[in-house]
Amino acid sequence: MSYRKVNYEEVDQVSSAMHVLSDPLETEQVGVTVARCDPDWKSKPHDHTDNDHEEVYVLIEGEATVVVDDDPVAMEAGDALWIPPESTRQIRNGDTESAFVLVSAPSLRNDDGDGDGDGDGGGSGNGEWLLSGFAG
Repeated sequence: MSYRKVNYEEVDQVSSAMHVLSDPLETEQVGVTVARCDPDWKSKPHDHTDNDHEEVYVLIEGEATVVVDDDPVAMEAGDALWIPPESTRQIRNGDTESAFVLVSAPSLRNDDGDGDGDGDGGGSGNGEWLLSGFAG
């Protein structure tokens, strides 16, 4: 089979909000999580320096604030936010439910900004998906 399909609602939640889809989809280069955030839910502030994963947060429902390096970024449905690995990030939900799709992948740049230098097209991350920031 050349594809894998999963319904996020059938995947156990982490920290009462996150449905991590990378394992059931058996992804190798990208992490995908659906976050259904209850009113007033907050994620743990975290970064991805250890695994060098950049992230994109796409808000698909509701309104929320994502704090990036102490800078609150107001988000509404349809907004997408890119966050570099070294930046601290935290989701802070408002008084209504919201839903995000979170996408992460190893950075493809090195300190020179032109890839990781090994010629294989891969990033310098260690390939592990960290769940440390998902504790509500």
